[in-house]
Amino acid sequence: MKKLSARRRHPLAAVVVLLLALAVTGGLYAVFAPADKAQADETAQSLAIDEGKKLFDVGCASCHGTGGQGTSDGPSLVGVGAAAVDFQVGTGRMPLQQQNAQAPRKKVIYSQAEIDQLAAYIASLGAGPTVPTEKEYSPQGADAAKGGELFRTNCAQCHNFIGKGGALTKGKYAPPLDGVSPKHIYEAMQTGPQNMPSFPDTTMPSQNKKDIIAYLDAVNSDKTVSPGGLDLGGLGPVTEGLFGWIFGLGVLIAIAVWVAARTAKAKKS
Repeated sequence: MKKLSARRRHPLAAVVVLLLALAVTGGLYAVFAPADKAQADETAQSLAIDEGKKLFDVGCASCHGTGGQGTSDGPSLVGVGAAAVDFQVGTGRMPLQQQNAQAPRKKVIYSQAEIDQLAAYIASLGAGPTVPTEKEYSPQGADAAKGGELFRTNCAQCHNFIGKGGALTKGKYAPPLDGVSPKHIYEAMQTGPQNMPSFPDTTMPSQNKKDIIAYLDAVNSDKTVSPGGLDLGGLGPVTEGLFGWIFGLGVLIAIAVWVAARTAKAKKS
């Protein structure tokens, strides 16, 4: 008993007990861990990448290269991430119809399952932004007022203060944002497509993106009533000034003509 008690007080006794505990824990995990599920997920991901590679070779490789490395007709896709694919293909901008100043939004030609496969393949080429979850982009519970401040600071210079879009240089333009799904708006902020700068989470946290989406959802809602009356398309001071010149000045001219005619008639009589 004295010999056993002396061993328990040995400096390495605690280390030996810890190693035994870790060995037992590891053995139990190996026995009871859901290995089948993990293996099934890995197999499904591998199949998605293979199917995405086939779709890429047919519809994308001619511009972006057989390995996504880019060519003179299209940029490299290494490291752009799954979110960029989901946005570009999910809005119909890709595959590109023809080389222009920028890719317009058009009819989507791939199913969502095929888009997911393409995204899986591109994601396998290099780490990049992932496709956001509904919890990340849903405007529910977000602060639309805060989103309005953020939008006017970071986005209104190109997209107009309520997201109606606007012209840029050399035939480029900022597209209107009404009718764009929250997921695609979030992905655009993440990835910075075409002329748009990117706003990763290190620059603009996920909550701020949600706030901006909530603001756009509020101002573009069918139930939104313009507090100033006729909104003139929401295009800002240019259309308002034009309206003022055409109709305001027109009314003044009409009044001046009427006064002159009355004056002339009074003099004749």
